[in-house]
Amino acid sequence: MQFALLIYQNWKWIEEGPSETEVAEIGKEYADLGATPGLTSTVPLGYRKEATTVRVQDGKTITSEGTVGGPDATVGSVYVFEAENKDAVLEFAAKIPAARLGGAIEVRPVGIYW
Repeated sequence: MQFALLIYQNWKWIEEGPSETEVAEIGKEYADLGATPGLTSTVPLGYRKEATTVRVQDGKTITSEGTVGGPDATVGSVYVFEAENKDAVLEFAAKIPAARLGGAIEVRPVGIYW
């Protein structure tokens, strides 16, 4: 079964600028996680300040600067992970650095709506 892991970064910590040592250590952790069997894709996203949100209301396209969830609910990356069950994916999610650095990992099964 595939699961999407939406990685919510602690953007305040990122934008305040971690040390070069911290960046190197965390980068290595993410690289090591990237080699995990079952991880089929990873997509790091750019900074939240570069986001534009698009909505259509009454046939008109409306754009706004920023993310859908606002500054405190911004996805920084998305993983797709294949696991036998939800417990296995939750165990993997707990290893993602963002989970311990003030962020959070949202886990959802990949689904087909219709």
